[in-house]
Amino acid sequence: MKSVTRSLRILEAVAQHQPVTVGELTKLFGLPKSTVQRTLVTLNEAGWLRANRKDTTRWEIGARVLAVRPAALQGSSLFAAAREPMIRLRDTLNETIHLSVPDALQSMVVVDRVDCHHAVRTFYGIGDTSPLHATATGRAILAHLPKADVEELISHGLQSFSESTPADPDRLRAEVERVRADGYSVNLNQYRPDVCAVAAPILDEDGTPLASVAVSMPDSRYDAARLPEWGRLVADTAAEIAARRLGA
Repeated sequence: MKSVTRSLRILEAVAQHQPVTVGELTKLFGLPKSTVQRTLVTLNEAGWLRANRKDTTRWEIGARVLAVRPAALQGSSLFAAAREPMIRLRDTLNETIHLSVPDALQSMVVVDRVDCHHAVRTFYGIGDTSPLHATATGRAILAHLPKADVEELISHGLQSFSESTPADPDRLRAEVERVRADGYSVNLNQYRPDVCAVAAPILDEDGTPLASVAVSMPDSRYDAARLPEWGRLVADTAAEIAARRLGA
């Protein structure tokens, strides 16, 4: 139990001081450097922590924390601002609505969902992760990040999940530019087979993308003629969430 307690204390310390080095944690807890390092590696392997992508000697919270975050998120301004508009969007379109947040450039994490009433519908579990380049939610975020971040993502390689995945760097760059111009992104079977989605970014005051809101549906119910309508509704919902979060 001592090791479990120590791990939790180190996890909490990283959350409070991130990005933090092994040396800083060693001084904080008065533990041997090897013990702290071993604990960090174990938490990293479990997905709770990760190395900072700009300075790999520093540690920060990982995707697993985001996966269990929704319960705590319910009291946050983002969750509170998003819930009612998401329900209205679901009622308007009768398709599943997701709220996802970026885990740096690692992935998108689903933190809330409003299900539609169809017997056949798409399903993403709370805490599910997906790659930024292959999804509508992810590309909505990429479109509002500095181009250097997009290039960093490309430099790590783009995995192909289907024939339509934008795994070619030039194609991804073109799709990101299209999202910037349109205000919403589209996923047509690019990540999961037979699943389509339309997403828009939720931006902070300075234009930083905080999250994405998306409508997803089986490919059988996707209608290209309705894309402009869906895009407008999703983008309007994202803008409303951003305004509600800021108290506007």
